[in-house]
Amino acid sequence: MSTPKTVLITGCSSGIGYATAVELKNRGHKVIACARKDADVTRLLQEGFIAVQLDLADSASIQKAVKKALEIADNRIDAVFNNAAFGQPGAVEDLSRETLKFQFETNVFGTHELTNLLIPIMRKQGSGRIIYNSSILGLVAMTYRGAYNASKYALEGLADTLRLELYGSNITVSLIEPGPILSKFRENSFALYKKNINIESSFHKETYKAMEDRLQKQGAAVPFTLPAKAVADKVIHAVESDFPKIRYYVTFPTYLFAYLKRLLPASWLDNLLRRI
Repeated sequence: MSTPKTVLITGCSSGIGYATAVELKNRGHKVIACARKDADVTRLLQEGFIAVQLDLADSASIQKAVKKALEIADNRIDAVFNNAAFGQPGAVEDLSRETLKFQFETNVFGTHELTNLLIPIMRKQGSGRIIYNSSILGLVAMTYRGAYNASKYALEGLADTLRLELYGSNITVSLIEPGPILSKFRENSFALYKKNINIESSFHKETYKAMEDRLQKQGAAVPFTLPAKAVADKVIHAVESDFPKIRYYVTFPTYLFAYLKRLLPASWLDNLLRRI
């Protein structure tokens, strides 16, 4: 067990964020659990967490949350786990500009703003851990997930660049690369799909019908799905280890496609991804 650290985590209402908050708290770390909805913040407080309201799509909310977190933590944040995100399904040609922008507001722009507010704090204290929850879809693209693919590719680019720029600062940058994980992700995605995709007028209407079945399926929708704790275990290493990794793969599909992307010609990989 390492020295207890103060860790800020976004997206703690359920799934990966909640599981990670529980595991780190149980290991003696001071966890500041953030959630978008007031009801979730209240529930987290009732469960004994330090909880703060944070909506990554709202700059004012980010500023307010950071201020409150620093007050709670005596102006010290040892690590941030940028977990909060959502996935907007739909074919690329069916994504409006506003829909794509909304995807990026939370997954990229809000995460970027939050991180940039914490970097000066970490520089001042002489150390820090910045951990991003990316995805297998930050490594390879899959059909009908274009908005989410793009947001995770962008996040990977920012994280890789930031890691190079922070060299020598004693602030490390790690990317968590989950594959299929049990969470409310599909449930939330289905609601956004119904809201933002004009299904009836789409060329992809028939394909969407099959996709709807997958999005509404309860439990694991694909093989090799793991519980959220599998991600939490990787975050624990990134927080506690003297030598955190640059990338942490989670689930067999992530290991597989990271390997295949390096091994296969692009056309061969495309052919495989189209079949999934």
